[in-house]
Amino acid sequence: MIDRIKIFAGNSNKPLALEICSHLGMELGKSDVRSFSDGEVYVDIQESVRGVEVYVLQSTCTPTNDNLMELLIMLDAFKRASAVSVTAVIPYYGYARQDRKVAPRTPISAKLVADLITAAGATRVVCVDLHAGQIQGFFNIPVDHLYATPVLLDYIKENFIDDIVVVSPDAGGVERARAFAKRLGTNLAIIDKRRPRPNVSEVMNIIGDIEGKTAVILDDMIDTAGTITQAAEALHKNGAKQVYACATHAVLSGPAMDRIEKSPIKELVVTNTIPPLKGVTQSAKIKRLSVGPLLGEAIKRIHCGESVSSLFV
Repeated sequence: MIDRIKIFAGNSNKPLALEICSHLGMELGKSDVRSFSDGEVYVDIQESVRGVEVYVLQSTCTPTNDNLMELLIMLDAFKRASAVSVTAVIPYYGYARQDRKVAPRTPISAKLVADLITAAGATRVVCVDLHAGQIQGFFNIPVDHLYATPVLLDYIKENFIDDIVVVSPDAGGVERARAFAKRLGTNLAIIDKRRPRPNVSEVMNIIGDIEGKTAVILDDMIDTAGTITQAAEALHKNGAKQVYACATHAVLSGPAMDRIEKSPIKELVVTNTIPPLKGVTQSAKIKRLSVGPLLGEAIKRIHCGESVSSLFV
C-alpha cells in the first residue's frame, strides 16, 4: 500500500522519525545533514527522490534557529531533486507563540516561518497541536493539523481513575480543556491568570469545583513551567486531592525541571514531539508518550487519499 514515498529526517528528532518508519514498515531515507565549522547547514540527499512523495520530519525546537534552517535547506534540496511532492512534517512548530501583533512594532513570526517553509519548497505541511489554530491560515498550501488528544486520552483513561476534573491553566486553553472534559465525561475548571511579561505568570482565581478531586491540568506546551506549576500550587492549596498535568509539547527550558520537581504535580504526561534536551537531567515525574503511530497513520492516509480528520472523531 505504501509505495513511492520516502521519509527523511533532520537532526532534531530522529527517534520519532524512526518510530514512524517502523509503523509504516519502511526504512528512513538516507541523508547527511550537518554543519560546516562556521555553523552553516550542509545537506546531502544520498538516494534518488525523482518522482517520489517525500516527507521531511523536523521539529523546530531547541536549537530552534538551527533546526529551522535544516528544515528549509532540506526542503529546497528535495524540490531541486525533482520530488513529486515535499511534505514538511513538523511535530512541534517553533515561533507559534508569535501569531499576532500584541503590541506596536512587533512581528508575526509564525506567519514569517510559514512563508519561509512554503518558499523553500514544501507542498504540504503536517503539524501537531499548533499553539494557535489560525496558523493554518498563514500557509497557502494544504495543512493537516493533527492532535495528540487520542494518545493523551487513552493514557488518562487507563491511569487516572479517581474523580477527575480537567483544568485549563488559562482562558486561552478553555476550548482544548472543554473538549477533553467532554470526552472523559467529567467537569471543567479554569485558572484565571494574568501574565505581566513573557514567561512570567500570576495565578489569580480558580473557576470550578476542584475540592477533593484529582485535577488534571491540560495545556498544549510547557516552556519554563511557570504557568503550570503555579496552577498546580493553587489547585493544591484549594483542596485538590491530587494534581497531574498533561501537555503535547515538552519544551522544558530554563528552570522548568527544577520547578516541576518542586511542585505538587504528581506526574507530568507529555509526548515525544520534542526529544529530551541532551545533558539535562530529566525529572522522574515526566512520562513521555509516543505520537509516532499517529503521525505514521496520518502519512499513510495522506498518501492513500483517505480522511485524516477521522482519526480524531
